[in-house]
Amino acid sequence: MVATMTSAQQWPDLPFEDWAPTKATLHRYSQMVGKIRMALGPSRNHWWHVTLYPGATGLTTGPMPLPDGRSLEIAFDFIDHRLLVTTSLNESRSFELRDGLCCMDFYAQLFGALDELGVAVSIYPVPFDIGGPRLNEDREHDAYDADAVTRYWTVLRRTTDVMNRFAGRFNGKQSPAHLFWHSFDLAQARYSGRPAPIREGADRITVEAYSHEVIAFGFWPGDAKIPSASFYSYTAPAPEGLTERPLAPAGAFWNKDSGTAYLPYDDVKNAADPQSAVMEFFESTYRAGATTAAWDIEAFTASGE
Repeated sequence: MVATMTSAQQWPDLPFEDWAPTKATLHRYSQMVGKIRMALGPSRNHWWHVTLYPGATGLTTGPMPLPDGRSLEIAFDFIDHRLLVTTSLNESRSFELRDGLCCMDFYAQLFGALDELGVAVSIYPVPFDIGGPRLNEDREHDAYDADAVTRYWTVLRRTTDVMNRFAGRFNGKQSPAHLFWHSFDLAQARYSGRPAPIREGADRITVEAYSHEVIAFGFWPGDAKIPSASFYSYTAPAPEGLTERPLAPAGAFWNKDSGTAYLPYDDVKNAADPQSAVMEFFESTYRAGATTAAWDIEAFTASGE
């Protein structure tokens, strides 16, 4: 008998205050794995070479090349709650993701597994832009609520499904749906192909990330500053009149200070058709950005749409 999921299981509750300690720990776990991908993989435009990808059971680095000709993959399994380290020779190591596994111990087990597999790699163990102790010394962050992680993963998985369908409407340059571990948001981006002006005072990370005109879409799980999980979109550079454009569905709104559009996750979760609500939001924000930035919308529309 094939199991089916209720709407509440497909788009579960995800109140930030419920899983804030777990999210802080998981965020740091993902930074360690992401930094390994950044160290091993070839560079790609807009930092696409550092991201993690949604898979069938969690998040993965995808295959990473090793100097000896093997490929390495590191994957979070958010169903059985394990970290899996595998090579193309079917060599593998794994360990349990559990409450009480502090970042220091995660780091030790991860690099211990790599050492056993003969993989030499080093990372800069300072967490990126989230503060706290060095990752290899961090005993503070050790919360792991397996149920909350599964619910978070379910939202990522369902959002990825929508993003992949949304991508089929566009025939220009666009990113895959991928998770940026520095900010812990799932994102997809479309590009006009035109270079963008360099932002004043921008560091090298920002210069590369925003080298070309972009309309970005994503899911943000919330943090201490903005605790409400939301879907978002922004256009960069932000064109004049962007935040005056209409948004859909009901509940979507512009933050006029940042030029970012938001749709609260709870509005989607409670909608009659959550997937259609997310798709409608992405489409309305794309139209807003592409219209005000003078993209050739007709030329970028995929045949059949």
